[in-house]
Amino acid sequence: MKKLLYILVLSLAVNSMAMACYDEKLSNKQNFDNCKELAEQGDASAQYNLAVKYANGEGVIQDDKQAVKWYRKAAEQGYADTQYDLGVMYANGEGVIQDDKQAVKWYRKAAEQGHAQAQSNLGVMYDNGQGVIQDYKQAAKWYRKAAEQGYADTQYNLGVMYANGEGVIQDDKQAVKWYRKAAEQGHAQAQSNLGVMYDNGQGVIQDYKQAAKWYRKAAEQGYAQAQYNLGVMYAKGEGVIQDDKQAAKWYRKAAEQGYAQAQYNLGVKYANGEGVIQDDKQAVKWYRKAAEQGHAQAQAYLGLMYANGQGVPKDYVMVHMYWNIAAVSGYKDAIKGRGLIEKKMTSSQIAEAQKLARDWMSKH
Repeated sequence: MKKLLYILVLSLAVNSMAMACYDEKLSNKQNFDNCKELAEQGDASAQYNLAVKYANGEGVIQDDKQAVKWYRKAAEQGYADTQYDLGVMYANGEGVIQDDKQAVKWYRKAAEQGHAQAQSNLGVMYDNGQGVIQDYKQAAKWYRKAAEQGYADTQYNLGVMYANGEGVIQDDKQAVKWYRKAAEQGHAQAQSNLGVMYDNGQGVIQDYKQAAKWYRKAAEQGYAQAQYNLGVMYAKGEGVIQDDKQAAKWYRKAAEQGYAQAQYNLGVKYANGEGVIQDDKQAVKWYRKAAEQGHAQAQAYLGLMYANGQGVPKDYVMVHMYWNIAAVSGYKDAIKGRGLIEKKMTSSQIAEAQKLARDWMSKH
């Protein structure tokens, strides 16, 4: 249930004070010229909108340095949207040298005026220790301010703080509260985490149907962890009617996004012919993908496929290599298997397998 921590994109709102910058009857160039004239007269809203035009290349060649120049002029007049955007420019190093301290400075100015995105980003900076000393209490403080304005990303982050007891007293009920607020706004990670809370009975009465409901909402948005979790629900028949085809379907969706546990589970489905036509080559394919991400069981099972000649030619060198790798990854049964397979190998084969294992681990 990792926090969603990132720097948001520039705000592109248009202020009614500078409608001369956005007259539909005029061309982009005419709007730009009118906007620049107002901006040069000191109109903060026009300065802001002129900066947006430079940032987006509207009526002028795109120019981040000019965007920063005009953001700064409006920001220094206390214009919150522009203070926030100037913070983003510093955070991303767009038009200026990247500087987290400056990003924090401008986020804070906007945040203290109640700007929800700035409050959220200031929370992120405290959470990550970027531009400031890491301080979970300050992170939670600013997340809460944005969350109470209905900002879904920050409601999710605040939920994670409560779940982990970071900056606040650990409280699963509060975690559920904030996950739900974000989830009801369609926030995929919050939906997935809310599903986990129902799945485990944390902060709520355990309810597999509710877990499956929230996993599905996130899964349908393409969130890999929720797709995997929904696959598990179908495989076990928890909260849904047991259905191996549906399990394989959702494992595949997560697996195709690189989710290692789903790749391994999909490999098992192919090996056993559960919900899919039995296919050792497909099993090997998915075991290999998970193995390359360091999944110890997949490494061990891939070795087993080589031991039995299933989906690949029988090859004791490859068996030893993968069981060696799995043993290093912490899969204890691989140590026993490696010892047994060595009895069928020559010393040169063992040496080759060990070299292959070292080479493999250096590349992965």
